[in-house]
Amino acid sequence: MSETTKPSLLGLEPDALPAPEGQPYRRRQLADWVYLHGASSFAAMSNLPASWRTELETGYSLIPFTRSERFRSHDASVRYLFTLADGRQTEAVYMPYSGRKTLCLSSMVGCPAGCAFCATGALGFGRNLSRAEIVGQLLAVAVGEGFSPREVRNVVLMGMGEALLNYDNALGAVRTMIHPQGLEMSPRRITLSTVGLPGRIRKLAAEKLPLVLAVSLHAPDEETRRHIIPTAHAHSLDDIIASLHDWQNAGGRRVTIEYTMLDGVNDALWQAEGLVERLSGLVAHVNLIPFNPWGEARFRSSSRVTIERFEKVLVRAGVSVSVRFSRGRDTGGACGQLALTRG
Repeated sequence: MSETTKPSLLGLEPDALPAPEGQPYRRRQLADWVYLHGASSFAAMSNLPASWRTELETGYSLIPFTRSERFRSHDASVRYLFTLADGRQTEAVYMPYSGRKTLCLSSMVGCPAGCAFCATGALGFGRNLSRAEIVGQLLAVAVGEGFSPREVRNVVLMGMGEALLNYDNALGAVRTMIHPQGLEMSPRRITLSTVGLPGRIRKLAAEKLPLVLAVSLHAPDEETRRHIIPTAHAHSLDDIIASLHDWQNAGGRRVTIEYTMLDGVNDALWQAEGLVERLSGLVAHVNLIPFNPWGEARFRSSSRVTIERFEKVLVRAGVSVSVRFSRGRDTGGACGQLALTRG
């Protein structure tokens, strides 16, 4: 069996990992090697029987990438470019903060949403990532940065792709992250981002997982939203907002609204007022994100003065809001910049 056809251990539930007959405790040892120590080879698992390590080597793979490239930014964030077994590529971004380590992970190669202001959307859709390929990004970054995978306490599924269109694999990866024998993370520290798919949001609500749901709204009116998100015609803003109410009624937490500030497109004061109206009755926090430039993008960021005026409209209406300046801009790792570039 070749490396490219072996199933990855990362695709299994942590409590369903293999173990020798009559030695179930070996399963926990194996899980610790993978998720605590970040072992990149079976040979490194020194307290496992040599014969079983050989058996594992024959039947399974670990990190599902053939190559990992690392691009460090001036702000200490690090963009990782991964080459998958089939030659396709995806990316993740490591963002160290005081007291916590945060990772932005991808759920796809490229993205089908096609947001006009996003470099990933310009790539188009390649394919879904497997559960192992999503979890593997976290392990590979931990190994690359020299810390235990279980030291990662914050994950945002905001990289390449629409996670809710890769529902089973994305949720499978989340379950590995929160599993006590996996990465032992709190679901409250995992953010899942979506462009706004009402049916999938309601399905996620039924999971009863206290994740953070982030919705890329970017406009309060249908005309503007369909201009900058070509696929937005599939779901009305009314239906998206209704699904967010359903999410919260089912016990979901505060919703995060992502709003990229585009000069002369979605930054007028009437649009700020429209956003306030849209969010009426929701427990929501708005992230205003200055546009991050890339390649042939035809947009510019709203000015700081414009952003401050927009923010004040929300604040006066009692909406929780912050301006989020993305990290990693100088290496193509900021929000909306991921485009499989080198350098």
